[in-house]
Amino acid sequence: MNNKLPIQNWINQNKLINVSGTMTSLGASLVPKEIALAIEDSLDVFIDINALQAEASRVIAELTGAEAGCISACTASGICIGLAASISGADFLAAESMPTVKSPMNEVVLLKGHNVSYGGRVDQHIHMVGAKPVEIGSVNLVEPYQLRNAITNYTVAALWVVSHHTVQSGLLDFDTFVSICHSNDVPVIVDAASEYDLRIFIEREADVVIYSGHKFLSGPTSGIIAGKLSLIRSAYYHQTCGIGRSMKVGKECIVGAIAALQRWQMMDHKKLHKLEYQRLKYIQSGLNEIKGLLIQENPDPTGNPITRLKISIDPKISSMSLEKLIELLKKGNPSVIVRDHFVDNGFFEIDPCNLNEGDAEIVVSRFKEAQDALLKDTPVQSEEDELGPRYSCYNQDGLPSVDPKTVPWMFKRNKDREDALKNWPASFQH
Repeated sequence: MNNKLPIQNWINQNKLINVSGTMTSLGASLVPKEIALAIEDSLDVFIDINALQAEASRVIAELTGAEAGCISACTASGICIGLAASISGADFLAAESMPTVKSPMNEVVLLKGHNVSYGGRVDQHIHMVGAKPVEIGSVNLVEPYQLRNAITNYTVAALWVVSHHTVQSGLLDFDTFVSICHSNDVPVIVDAASEYDLRIFIEREADVVIYSGHKFLSGPTSGIIAGKLSLIRSAYYHQTCGIGRSMKVGKECIVGAIAALQRWQMMDHKKLHKLEYQRLKYIQSGLNEIKGLLIQENPDPTGNPITRLKISIDPKISSMSLEKLIELLKKGNPSVIVRDHFVDNGFFEIDPCNLNEGDAEIVVSRFKEAQDALLKDTPVQSEEDELGPRYSCYNQDGLPSVDPKTVPWMFKRNKDREDALKNWPASFQH
């Protein structure tokens, strides 16, 4: 007798190969069997959630060096209740009254280049708890005096975001940010959702740090909050009876996050990263055989132990757009999803951290299937080609003229999230 439910058949028919990384929209990460078994053990028993969260606190403190910790529904909810904790403290009435609590101290400072969208806006988390975001500096430059002058008697917290989405140069360094905030008695909350190093932010005196349990840790959807005992206790108030109640986390995800942390502690990380790199080199070797592609290795911009492949199209060989190549990979069988955050800068990436055994070979095969289309789009040669690659040409008067089809500031993405969501669910049906 076949005991499979229809959803299991649907999953098998809709699996894809993820070389984009730990993206929430793709399911974030592969959950190993030992974590899945720990979750399974929790499903048919009752557990005191407060006691379970206390055990989570012990494990989090041990791994991060923090005073305490708790598990939230995800990193985003962790940011919300972390900010809420800084506003209400241990005041239960204030916790119950959010986001309409009457408190003059409701300003949260953050660098302007950190107010990004990762699918959701960072400043929305601040607004959700009834606070006001105060952006520091400009997108590409922040000076210490700007942060010092932005902190007022109404400043309740400072938020620091670690992400490839944020501006990576011209901003304040983390130690200076913390030093200025702490000299004004302002706690620092760090969004470190995708960061592998579980200790560095606590060691550098962050007050609260939030990690994702379902990205690099390979657990179920969850957030891991570590930090000062007083703030963690207040954050937990919010998760049980305050604004975080609507974001509550169940026993299975708490158990899964604890298991993910314990597995992380016991893992042979060097062995895993060596395997990931071997798979990446296999893909690189295969792609080097495809005429028209330019390939180089890229380190992770925030310091994680990940090497990615940067892929662009050689304009001397092919005029195919990156969007078209990405779409060919996506539409094939199986579908291959690449890391497309920087398409408007002329490249995409291949991330090896979520590859299964045999996936690297399929990725190379899918690229080779696109090879004919890549070479079919032959570029039109012009006399300007001898001057090297550029996004401009010359007009009839011999003056420099921008080619609007190629410059990043004119780039339009083919996929529009608003249109996709408006057409849901039909747009996702096969």
